Amino acid sequence: MNIAMTIGAAIVLLLSLGVVPSASGQRADDEWVEYRGTDGPGVGKRVVLVSGDEEYRSEEALPQLGKILTARHGFDCRVVFAINPETGEIDPNTTDNIPGLEALAEADLMIIATRFRDLPDEQMSHIAAYLRAGKPVIGLRTATHAFNIEGGRTYSGFSWNASAGGFGREVLGETWIAHHGHHGVQSTRGVVAPDAGDHPIARGLTPGSVWGPTDVYRVRLPLPDGCVPVVLGQVLEGMKPEDAPVAGEQNSPMMPVAWTRQFDADSARPERVFTTTMGAATDLEAEGTRRMLVNAVYWALGMESAIPAEGTDVGLVGEFEPTPFGFDGFTPGVFPAQHAWPGDSE
Repeated sequence: MNIAMTIGAAIVLLLSLGVVPSASGQRADDEWVEYRGTDGPGVGKRVVLVSGDEEYRSEEALPQLGKILTARHGFDCRVVFAINPETGEIDPNTTDNIPGLEALAEADLMIIATRFRDLPDEQMSHIAAYLRAGKPVIGLRTATHAFNIEGGRTYSGFSWNASAGGFGREVLGETWIAHHGHHGVQSTRGVVAPDAGDHPIARGLTPGSVWGPTDVYRVRLPLPDGCVPVVLGQVLEGMKPEDAPVAGEQNSPMMPVAWTRQFDADSARPERVFTTTMGAATDLEAEGTRRMLVNAVYWALGMESAIPAEGTDVGLVGEFEPTPFGFDGFTPGVFPAQHAWPGDSE
């Protein structure tokens, strides 16, 4: 089924920036978290970050990314989570509930990092309407296989294994294929693609700065029409950024791990898409990986002229000690309000 048819601590005071981000009104029982920007190029732009995967800790990565976008750049951000409806806790193993997606109606950008979600029609309708409006999308890591919806249901065409490749292949550029690097053994060094040195997303990506302990995903080459590789994934022998590249066919050729894609305005798909198969919470410990993502936000919104030559400011906001990736490795008992600005939740 063609998806185009289917979709028809204390408050952080960043005095050096003159920014005091706010999560005002955040309640302990809220099912999502809001960050309000006060200064920067992103003021007035709204980003919805959609987490929900069982393995790579998007429930930790996206709040930090949202805080960076708000504190350093002024964007308003809502982060939504997979929520256990009985407890109200963040529970990545709850695959059929991500409340708060109605905010997509007013969003300027969706950042999605879900895995095999089976959302009800009411929640999926917000995603479908957003895509149909042609607004930009950024997909991280398992977003290539963001949905797993049974055939015959309204939004089954979004599924990773739909005949045309679902949301992953049809929108982002690829669905789930396989691990290319050895999962948990070989990490990834990002290398700017040969023809992408002047791309706005590549600004400030110094050699070795893009790295993650997650492995390279396999994609089919060439990528679909409209896709332009920006960063290639060099498979490393081990799990440290200084490890040597693997010799042989794993790096010849290297798989794209970040690319852009553009659609015509009348295609009922996002006009600008950025996809990276990196993006686990632990990947965000690397400054270059964070910069690639924040640069991509500017590009996706058509704001690339505001990206400095040295790349965007991606300083971490507050403490960030991500949990290692792995199934059933999430921290239990965490509620969305615990990701609010320190001291700003009730």
